[in-house]
Amino acid sequence: MSAGVAPLVTLDDIRAAAERVRGTAMRTPVMPLPWPAAGEVHPFVIKCENLQPMGAFKVRGAFNMLAQLPADARARGVITYSSGNHGQGVAMAARAMGVPAVIVMPTTAPGVKVEGVRSYGAEVIFAGTTSIDRQTRAEQEAAARGLAIIPPFDHPMIIAGQGTVGLELLEQVPDLGTVYVPMGGGGLIAGVATAIKLSRPDVRVVGVEPTGAMKMRAARDAGHPVMLETTSSIGDGIMNMRAGDITFAHVRQYVDDLVAVPDDAMAKAVAWLFRNARIVAEPSGAASTAAVMLGLGAPVGTVVAIVSGGNVQPDHFAKYITTS
Repeated sequence: MSAGVAPLVTLDDIRAAAERVRGTAMRTPVMPLPWPAAGEVHPFVIKCENLQPMGAFKVRGAFNMLAQLPADARARGVITYSSGNHGQGVAMAARAMGVPAVIVMPTTAPGVKVEGVRSYGAEVIFAGTTSIDRQTRAEQEAAARGLAIIPPFDHPMIIAGQGTVGLELLEQVPDLGTVYVPMGGGGLIAGVATAIKLSRPDVRVVGVEPTGAMKMRAARDAGHPVMLETTSSIGDGIMNMRAGDITFAHVRQYVDDLVAVPDDAMAKAVAWLFRNARIVAEPSGAASTAAVMLGLGAPVGTVVAIVSGGNVQPDHFAKYITTS
């Protein structure tokens, strides 16, 4: 690990996070479904993080970090930068604690996610189209207004909170063999992989990103996170241009394989999940199922795909389920 990168999150960190988020983050259900791929058949289960109150797993990490801020920092307020789901998670957690919240979002953020942030009483600021644009604006606002920054993924408290998904999976699917996890900046897979590998090192962990935003694969190939020149994907929640330093350290330590799925596969997975599970998944959340449908990742045993979010524009969702 390079100098300056925080130590890896521990299993005790994740267990402590589970106690903090209890009652705010929902213990989401798992659902057995037909095997979605051709060829070799495995028991298949989805973990429905799209059913969180704000529609995605992000509330776990957000609440875990807010709960550990000093009282004076909470009183001044918090700020984050997000394409949508983390912003909603921070807004929901902040409202639960009576903390003022500001969310910096891209000008291209889906309306359903902007509306979700505002529904929790948070202030929205729009800044550019990239994660760098909104991070820069958030840092400026934080300095000017004395706000505490709640980063979207690259922080041990965020990773520990997201890792509670992994703890639940180990209890809900005792014969777990392989888990597929969508990857943006890497907070979810860092936490899930840590929880699982420190409990059941035999379980296979596969990270899934869009072919138009393979930032984790680029980091693996280079040996450290690198900035992609451009990204493009319908999976707006996993379209980051760079993996996190801390998240990549966890991925390098605990993740068995990294795979990538094209946009059409994510759209087909959204439609498949609707037809077979009657759930609403956004393309980012369906990336894990898309990887299974494509036969990627060399699965073993009972396979779980984490459906990480369900905040999708209604007109886009209608297109996916009628044309894919």
